[in-house]
Amino acid sequence: MAAATPELKLETTLNKPGRRGERHFLEGPKSRGSEALTLLRILWEFFYGFRKLHFVGPCVTVFGSARFKADHPYYRLAQEVGGALANLGFTVMTGGGPGIMEAANRGAREAGGRSIGCNIALPMEQRPNPYLDAMLEFRYFFVRKVMLVKYSYAFVVLPGGVGTMDELFEALTLIQTGKIRNFPVVLMGSDYYQPLISFLEDMVREGTISESDLHLFMVADSAEDAMAHIEKHSIQQFGLRKARVFKRRWWLGE
Repeated sequence: MAAATPELKLETTLNKPGRRGERHFLEGPKSRGSEALTLLRILWEFFYGFRKLHFVGPCVTVFGSARFKADHPYYRLAQEVGGALANLGFTVMTGGGPGIMEAANRGAREAGGRSIGCNIALPMEQRPNPYLDAMLEFRYFFVRKVMLVKYSYAFVVLPGGVGTMDELFEALTLIQTGKIRNFPVVLMGSDYYQPLISFLEDMVREGTISESDLHLFMVADSAEDAMAHIEKHSIQQFGLRKARVFKRRWWLGE
């Protein structure tokens, strides 16, 4: 018998980006009072994210386009990946929107795993997909990026656009510079990513990156190959194991 579908718990810091969102912050110097207020808002978002995600367990973040529909092969691949990650014991984390994000969350939910979304508030509001156990919404891109990285032991990158490339290279840069440990990064879809890999090889020839940087990621076309890589370079490397879930303390929030 299928498990009961938990009610979506929507956690949000705001309803709309507002005039004091990230655009306001990045428009240059403001008054000292305005800058102090922005600092407090940023501090609150970090506290909010840490508090809500502290108990979700080891995560794998899945990146990819919001534009693929349910009948697309990449959607089905992401759904399979989400289920496989859940079966390994990971919480599946995405940006919480449609397309690849929805597919990965859906796969995790259908496999009985935990499914989390970290959304970004934009002028064109993006509704959370219906396969989330919890949805967090952030005003600032850089705060959201920290959350997607901080709680993840691996990154799976399916085909996507500019936002996906931003997230991919953010993870690779943090690993390359030693800011985070050498967590596995898996690019799903060899045909889609071949031009990017060719460009990276050109960068090696030009001397702008090292040949060893090409080993910061692996390319896979199947969920089985991706899971084998993650199991070896995440679960075994970092000694992850399933443990009992501790109850949250009331003073830390639910």
